[in-house]
Amino acid sequence: METARVLVAADKFKGSLTAVQVAERVTAGLRRVVPEVRVETLPVADGGDGTVVAAVAAGFERREARVTGPLGDPVTAAYALRGTTAVVEMAEASGLQHLPAGVFAPLTATTYGSGELLAAALDAGARTIVFGVGGSATTDGGAGMLAALGARFLDADGKPVGPGGGGLAELAEADLSGLDPRLAEVDLILASDVDNPLTGPKGAPEVYGRQKGATEQDIATLDAALTHYASLLGPDHAALPGAGAAGGIGYGALVALGARFRPGIEIMLDVLGFAPALARATLVITGEGSLDEQTLHGKAPAGVAAAARAAGIEVVAVCGRLALSPEALTAAGISRAYALADLEPDPAVSMAQAGPLLERASEALARDFLL
Repeated sequence: METARVLVAADKFKGSLTAVQVAERVTAGLRRVVPEVRVETLPVADGGDGTVVAAVAAGFERREARVTGPLGDPVTAAYALRGTTAVVEMAEASGLQHLPAGVFAPLTATTYGSGELLAAALDAGARTIVFGVGGSATTDGGAGMLAALGARFLDADGKPVGPGGGGLAELAEADLSGLDPRLAEVDLILASDVDNPLTGPKGAPEVYGRQKGATEQDIATLDAALTHYASLLGPDHAALPGAGAAGGIGYGALVALGARFRPGIEIMLDVLGFAPALARATLVITGEGSLDEQTLHGKAPAGVAAAARAAGIEVVAVCGRLALSPEALTAAGISRAYALADLEPDPAVSMAQAGPLLERASEALARDFLL
């Protein structure tokens, strides 16, 4: 029997293992059962947090820049560069991870640093920028990002409005004439796993505001402020898929930077070189921390499974927790899923012991699919 060639293309297990660590643990488990198995690892991400790490694992160079964090303090943010292609992750500059524990700023958190990070990629010679958006602490419609790139947002007195989505209520003039001219020559791809519009019942404030600390009053304030902002910049773009991504930074990129939206996992698989790796594989292992209903809507494992199924290659999954029926897995192109929760039902213990548990799950997977 020919030695199996396994491609491990899994996302992170949020809160316990990075995508790189997932790949390492799966490989160790497989080799304990089938020492001669050939394993290729390609950590994946869907545009949210972990996207730069996945790009670096695929051979991009890690670069860093000092930028403005969501609360206005300086933070160090990373992006990835290979040739003239950059992978920029807005969460690196403007993400929830930059907020102190228990501290939120739903009305004033800014995406200014994300604009500075895009400028750093331009300075490094990027001509194609994959802009991964997700995990944001912000709901400012990308106004901070645009201001960092040369736009001006002024109140009735001709003064700059305050930071964050709350300040946009005072917006009287949006002047985009000073935007960095290099942006016109760049292919900017908005990579996101959400297709929400900017405002309304499915918009950024209503759907994502609470996880950023917004009260019901804050949500109403932000929705009205973003509606006003869009009326000045371009209301038609507000309904486009992805406009509501990452607190509306998607809208700013679409309306003012000429970005084009692509599902995050689709573009990331292209950038990471998934197709040639897939062509070398006889089995694909994907996964993420929680395989659930959300997985089916543009998350990394669904994208990996769809591409592998199209190529006629079997896919199995590993996860921390499984909340999908066997029928839903089959419909997504996944033959079977191995959950850490089956080995350790206590979620806290399962997360703390995720590495060793994942090796055990991978041993079972190897016995079922590789022997």
